[in-house]
Amino acid sequence: MWHTRDLTLKPYPRGFHLVTREVVAALPELTTVQVGLLHVFIRHTSASLTLSENASPEVRRDFERYFNHAVPEGWREYEHTLEGDDDMPAHIKAALLGPSLTLPILGGRLHLGTWQGVYLCEHRDRGGPRTLTLTLQGE
Repeated sequence: MWHTRDLTLKPYPRGFHLVTREVVAALPELTTVQVGLLHVFIRHTSASLTLSENASPEVRRDFERYFNHAVPEGWREYEHTLEGDDDMPAHIKAALLGPSLTLPILGGRLHLGTWQGVYLCEHRDRGGPRTLTLTLQGE
């Protein structure tokens, strides 16, 4: 059994945002899958996805501070600068974190650890709506 659906998320400010609930709500078919996989793919080059701590907002703020330090805006060596100071750093951050997650499903639910959640990593100041392609496979 396969299902696929696009989910367009509302615009989020720059930062790391939990979107696990939105992903699950977009796929009511997930409850019928006893064993399977959910592949989540973001269709953008300046935002990314990751799986991490789902309880403490400090973790999300620390992620943002770390990546802003590691990949700074305004570096003189950037050639791709036409779309703003946050654009090229956003592409690098997205490449480092990646565009997709593959998540296990067991008993009609995402089979995540107690403290794991799906993050939308918005790397632009004004990234706009972001589209995720959700592909569910299982039985």
